[in-house]
Formats: sequence, structure tokens, C-alpha cells
Amino acid sequence: MFTKRLTVIGAVCTAAALALTGCSSESSAPEGENQSSTSEATGTADRGPITFAMGKNDTDKLQPVIEKWNADHPDEQVELKELAGEADAQRETLVQSLQAGSSDYDVMALDVIWTADFAANQYLAPLEGDLKVDTSGLLPATVESATYQGKLYALPQNTNGQLLFRNTDLVTDAPANWAELAESCKGLDKDCLTLQLKQYEGLTVNTTGFINGWGGSVLDDSEQPAVETDQAKEGIQALVDGYADGTIAKASTSATEEETNLAFTEGNTAYAINWPYMYTNAEKAGINFEVTPLVGKDGTGVSTLGGYNNGININSKHKATARDFIEFIINEDNQASFADASFPPVLASIYDDATLVEKYPYLPALKESLENAKPRPVSPFYPAISKAIQDNTYAAITAGKSVDDATKDMAAAITQASK
Repeated sequence: MFTKRLTVIGAVCTAAALALTGCSSESSAPEGENQSSTSEATGTADRGPITFAMGKNDTDKLQPVIEKWNADHPDEQVELKELAGEADAQRETLVQSLQAGSSDYDVMALDVIWTADFAANQYLAPLEGDLKVDTSGLLPATVESATYQGKLYALPQNTNGQLLFRNTDLVTDAPANWAELAESCKGLDKDCLTLQLKQYEGLTVNTTGFINGWGGSVLDDSEQPAVETDQAKEGIQALVDGYADGTIAKASTSATEEETNLAFTEGNTAYAINWPYMYTNAEKAGINFEVTPLVGKDGTGVSTLGGYNNGININSKHKATARDFIEFIINEDNQASFADASFPPVLASIYDDATLVEKYPYLPALKESLENAKPRPVSPFYPAISKAIQDNTYAAITAGKSVDDATKDMAAAITQASK
């Protein structure tokens, strides 16, 4: 149900066909303050026509929402401005406009990993005061992804979470934790678990999942590296050991989401970690399977979050309309339409809709995954953090680098990036 493209757009820098697990850009630090955005947002009560900028790969999900808004708001029409399909090109277009102090884009659909960067550069109007929005009905992890230094800078629009797919012809019962998963694969004549360990953003996503799933984190509350804690090291060690002992398929170090999809839908692996788009593919392939949340050290694991957050340009001349429009996107009808369009909603209640669950049986598992999910490190230096994780984890998995050395070098690179 969730199309392939959900795994790339800004969420994972994978092949261009994937979308929404979190692409990183080449930037590793804030670009410098936008001269026209150094003060708090002004004109928050102004209304009128606005523009909505979004990568073209997913605008078909928003077009019906925009049409409904425009039908009811003749004096506050929303104009869709499609950006490139590639995440880096989207970001470049937006940053160039924002650095120039332009109001060309009133509302911007931002990859979850861009939100902190744009907030740190004062490109976004904080959602407070006149712009305050109610986030109580949203999945908490999505709100966390839109929050920087304790302040909400964007409103979550849609999300994504990883699932553990299990071929029930190969493994009957769902594992309760990582140890049970490894034990269940003993004696199989197939690969046990396939996931994305190729040296790209997918490796960051899965490494972060192991760190979080063992009780660690990449950054602490003060945005300092936390990868040298015992919990973070234990998570990375579990990943390294799993690859070494065959629990994790050797093919994983050359796998993106699509190679993982093919391995599972062709019946070549007992388990796979992937995004929900693979559910329909597995059904069409005739695989007998079930989906559950990821597993960690002691139970339910931690998925890395994907998705878009909608931010308001600090220079927008019609911020009141912009605020109402982004809130309109998360109403129940529009969020239900996202579920029907294989675009994971951020409104928690949608996942409990009996009609939708009957149509899309994976929704309860996806909700549990999202309830336990964490965003990637919320930092304006995220691209450099991702590279540090990729470089050192890959060396630990494939080249025998010790986890102690890998996390030491990872922490040093993260620290250097923030200077």
C-alpha cells in the first residue's frame, strides 16, 4: 500500500525511486542567518492567497486537499508549487529562496531531518502565539521531529515507520525480542534477516534503530554525541555480531530498500526490515507473511521516523492563512485520505478506524511502530552526523573495526561537525 517512493523523499537518500525515510543534503551546518528573519515572526494575523511548495513525487496526495481548501476559501487560495523529485534539489531551491528573504513559498513541506536546520537558520515562523496549533491528537514522535530546542517550528503532515516482515512459511511465530529472532533462524536454508546496510542513509536509519532499540541514543539532550554510552555501543555491537554470525544476511551490506523488497517477495529471506510499501508487494507475490513492529534488546524495537513537516516561511505575508492551511491538512478527513493513498497519517486516531484497518491490516502494527519510533537526531548538522554514523558503522560491520573505535571516531566527527 505504501508506494516505493515513500522511502526516499528527503527521508532516506536511497535510489531515486524510494522515499520518506530521510534524505540528507550535502550541507553540514547552518548556512548563516537570513537577514530578514532575525526577528520573531511578524504579520501573524495577515490573510490572503498562499503558495505551498512540495517535492513532485508526492503532490498527488496533497492536490485533493488543496482543491477542498480552495473550494471553501475563495479569497485565500492555495497555489501548489512543485519542487524537484530529488530531495537535495528540493532543499537547494528552498534554501536559495529563503536566504534571499523571498516570500515565494509560504508553506513548505520539509523532510523531517530538515526541520532543525531550517529552524536554526531562522527560516521558519515558530508555531506559537497567533500561529499556535493543537498537536495533542498527533503521534508524539512526529511532533518531536518538528520541535527544535523546545519550540515547535513545523506541523507534521505525514509520517512513516519501519516494520518487521516475517515469512510465516519459514518462521511460524513472531519473535518477542532480538534474541528470539536470531534463535528462530537456526537451521533455515534461507537467509534470516535482510535490511539496508549499504553505505547510504539506510545504514544510518538501521544503525540508529539498533542504538535506540538497546536503550541508547545518538545525541543527548544537550545535542552532544552519546554514541559512546554502554547502551549505544551494545546496540551497535548487536548489529555487528548479527552480521558476523549470519543472523543478518550478508547481502544486506549491498541492499537498499528495493533489494530488501526483492529478497522478501521472492521468498529468499525469512525476515526483512522495510517500510510499509512492501506489504502490497508481498501480497501480490503470494508470500504468506505477517508484519509486526521491530524488535530490540528487551522487546519492541525502535523504528526511525520518516515523513514531511509543514513549515511556514518567516517572510510569508499571509501567515494566518498559512497556519490555518497546515492545520486543515491534519483534520480527520484529510488524514484518512492519506491512509487511502498509502501516505502514513500523523493523526493517531486514523490508525484505530475499523474500516481502514479492515482495508489495510498492517495499520495496527504500523501504529505501534510509530508510537515507539524516534526521529533521527534533531540537529542542524544532521548530514554530517549521518555520514559519521555510516562511515564508522560500515567499517565495524565489514572491516573489523572495533565498536569502541567506531563509536570513538563517530563521536569525534559529530563533535567536529557542530563547531
